[in-house]
Amino acid sequence: MKQNQTRRSFVKRTALATTGLTVGASALSYGRIVGANDRINFAVIGMNSRGGGVARSVLGVKNTGITAVCDVDSRVVDKHVAGIGEKTGSKPMGYKDYRDVLDSSDVDAVVIATPDHWHAPMAIAAAKAGKHVYVEKPCCHNPAEGELLIEVQKKYDRVVQMGNQQRSGVASIQAVADIRDGLIGDVYYGKAWYANNRKSIGRGKKVEVPEWLDWELWQGPAPRSDFKDNYVHYHWHWFWNWGTGEINNNGTHEIDVCRWALGVDYPIRVTSAGGRYHFDDDWEFYDTQIATFDFEGGKSITWEGRSCNGHQFFDRGRGATIHGTEGTIMMDRGGFIAYDMDGNVIKEMKEEVDSGTMDLVGAGGLTTLHMLNFCNGIRKGEELTAPIDDGYKSNLLPHLGNIAQKYGRVLNIDPSNGHIKGDKEAASMWGRDYEPGWEPTA
Repeated sequence: MKQNQTRRSFVKRTALATTGLTVGASALSYGRIVGANDRINFAVIGMNSRGGGVARSVLGVKNTGITAVCDVDSRVVDKHVAGIGEKTGSKPMGYKDYRDVLDSSDVDAVVIATPDHWHAPMAIAAAKAGKHVYVEKPCCHNPAEGELLIEVQKKYDRVVQMGNQQRSGVASIQAVADIRDGLIGDVYYGKAWYANNRKSIGRGKKVEVPEWLDWELWQGPAPRSDFKDNYVHYHWHWFWNWGTGEINNNGTHEIDVCRWALGVDYPIRVTSAGGRYHFDDDWEFYDTQIATFDFEGGKSITWEGRSCNGHQFFDRGRGATIHGTEGTIMMDRGGFIAYDMDGNVIKEMKEEVDSGTMDLVGAGGLTTLHMLNFCNGIRKGEELTAPIDDGYKSNLLPHLGNIAQKYGRVLNIDPSNGHIKGDKEAASMWGRDYEPGWEPTA
């Protein structure tokens, strides 16, 4: 994160984001008011769930098109080819193999909304193919992939944005500007949380691969496993081979907000406590986790994740509080509330676009703002709100939290690069094993 960002730069972004915006305006109408003239043709890779929502945000930005959709599930390809064609009057090409998408001269930029183990390898391949990349969080399945993605982005000079869309929220930008201006004094602590009532995933049974699914291509860079009936399309999140746990699945967003607000980069120490408490099933990660990240200068962030107990803070299932010497700011995707030391509200601001606070299947106004920023980065070099080198730092913290939790001990971290110090066993999780022939390279 750049440490010299001033109130002027934040206000400039706020003014830019709100140009043409009216109270109650939809994300779609907003994007069509302020878009630039240079058409950008997109491919969306990974069309189940989140991918369909991001596709709608692509079309919410003026003068964009979706010329290709790609998924290893043939059913969803057919669905979105027809749906986008009906909405825009022009049917995109449908693909199963992302490599065919990257070979297309009709694609300028790609959206990657696949399972986590594909994010960095696919983004790396796309940048090498000359495409700009909007990659959903987490940007990497492991830290080594994130570092490689940054290397490739610089080498091929592509615009690469991570999908932590709250960074483009007008109210969130204003909240961080107010924090920089000293509204709540010197800030030193951020608390992030996420709560849900997820059900058990049970015990998977080995079954035949469905005829609509290319299981080989779905696995891609991951070491091969037999197909079981509780993997696809969502529960892969909870298996180390493909997923990254709740702290990366959802925690990345609010941990990112805390890191942004505190103005910190890499930590010096990471601890984590918790476990899989609620159900006895195949879930390999943690349904309850409290991870703590300490930074130089006396600043800390904690994340409390409760995947299977949806009790809320501030009547919100997710959010962040930033604590300072003169007060506290509560931030979520709907806006912020600032309190003085006596708990009195001193400032409040709401987002003027739909936030998609818990349900991210739909497009959501923040995603469309984020996509607009990405497109403007391509068209005219606008500063990205979540460039990949900064997004990686927020992605790294959850990875370190998972590693600390797995080994049950404190991780000491080099604050210059985020690497684990003096613990070879924990550091062995910096990368991963790949299926031979599928290793990402620069």
